[in-house]
Amino acid sequence: MKPPAPAYQKLKAPESPRELLPLAEQLGQTLHQFHGSALGRPCHSPVSGLRPAEPPRRSASLLPWDFQCLLVTAVLSTVLVVTLVVHSFFFPLHGLAALGHVASAPHVDHRCSDSCRSVLVESIPEGVTYDDNSTAGPSTFETWQSLLRNARRSVDIASFYWTLSNQDTHTQDPSASQGQEILDELLHATSRGIALRIAVNPPSARMPSTDLQLLEKSGAQIRQVDLPRLTRGVLHAKFWIVDQLHIYLGSANMDWRALTQVKELGAAVYNCSCLAQDLGKMFEAYWTLGLPNATIPSPWPANYSTTYNKETPLELRLNGTEAAVYFSSAPPALCASGRTEDLQSLLSIIDGAQEFVYVAVMSYLPTMEFSHPRRFWPAIDDHFRKVVYEKRIPLRLLVGCWGHSKPSMFPFLRSLAALQDNRTHYSLEVRLFVVPANETQAKIPYARVNHSKFMVTDKVAYIGE
Repeated sequence: MKPPAPAYQKLKAPESPRELLPLAEQLGQTLHQFHGSALGRPCHSPVSGLRPAEPPRRSASLLPWDFQCLLVTAVLSTVLVVTLVVHSFFFPLHGLAALGHVASAPHVDHRCSDSCRSVLVESIPEGVTYDDNSTAGPSTFETWQSLLRNARRSVDIASFYWTLSNQDTHTQDPSASQGQEILDELLHATSRGIALRIAVNPPSARMPSTDLQLLEKSGAQIRQVDLPRLTRGVLHAKFWIVDQLHIYLGSANMDWRALTQVKELGAAVYNCSCLAQDLGKMFEAYWTLGLPNATIPSPWPANYSTTYNKETPLELRLNGTEAAVYFSSAPPALCASGRTEDLQSLLSIIDGAQEFVYVAVMSYLPTMEFSHPRRFWPAIDDHFRKVVYEKRIPLRLLVGCWGHSKPSMFPFLRSLAALQDNRTHYSLEVRLFVVPANETQAKIPYARVNHSKFMVTDKVAYIGE
């Protein structure tokens, strides 16, 4: 396959939504491909026909600059690789025709008077370097630390599991110090009178509860959300709500490795009570489901409902630019009245692209990965193929590759990549993202991987958890 022109740039904290556009460039060229995987096998060996990612290089922007943005967040269930995921999206207002009508009913106010500010945040694994002229935004660690130190009343955290210290992972790695600092800040927050609530999966051997036990002793309220019983899934959400005013959401788990040993991408939105309160309705749903013997209500009570959705998003100023925002959710059983279902939102983003679709994920399997018996689930894969075939626009797919990658992933990737050859002239490229590891780093369990999940089209920048 002949690849498109390289286009990669490390993210910086955007001054305005227009500066979110380098997200699109990040997918084409990224880290060096290492020919020997320190995690136990060469990731590229079973994937003939797939290109490794090349060293990062700067290039001219691929995107037009007359761009305004819409933020969306979504929660996914087992139908996509992980069981429960949260996503944020940025859409241009001029692209909403493909997404549904923005006009609201006369009696509903979809405007937010807050002057909201958003920044992109990321975790770069230790030892990974970029070009000298690349710029960096705030780290996940810096963002979490700042949110906690500036909290005045409350911190609500929806989380998958907690392993913030070396003790949790039975390691002795110095880079765990950042996770320990976050844990210490959380313990200190309760002593300052901050109301700390944590919604999390029930503990297991793989997801210990040492951190949570310490936090509970310090005064934190913790509820275990038994989604394995309720939906046969897990709570995979990763977001924070601080003082009902600021939020963080992104791919980073409450895990020290997510701060120093895993590539992560997220977003923080500040001074945005309208957005925080709507996300808060999703947290309150988890909080309710964390009660003993809880059941999923049908329908959900009216106080969980929203007027902000795909058709009528929240309109606000984001970094000084007119924007629109909504949250979507899945599975449907967790969607209160007015909440857009996530798959509908996700597929409409792909279908609405007019110039390109770029995607970065940790894993890519068009299956219900955790179902028994196994189920083929090609909904997203079909839409990727459809947009390449019908619109003849470029699709780039950047997939994480590490020692835990499932062998079945590679035939699916080869199948998708096979659409492009010298005769079809379809523009489709699949590359593997391998995070290098030295001998010491390779001994850290479940580390050195690209865990970021985002998609960029000419209309959307989509950040996943």
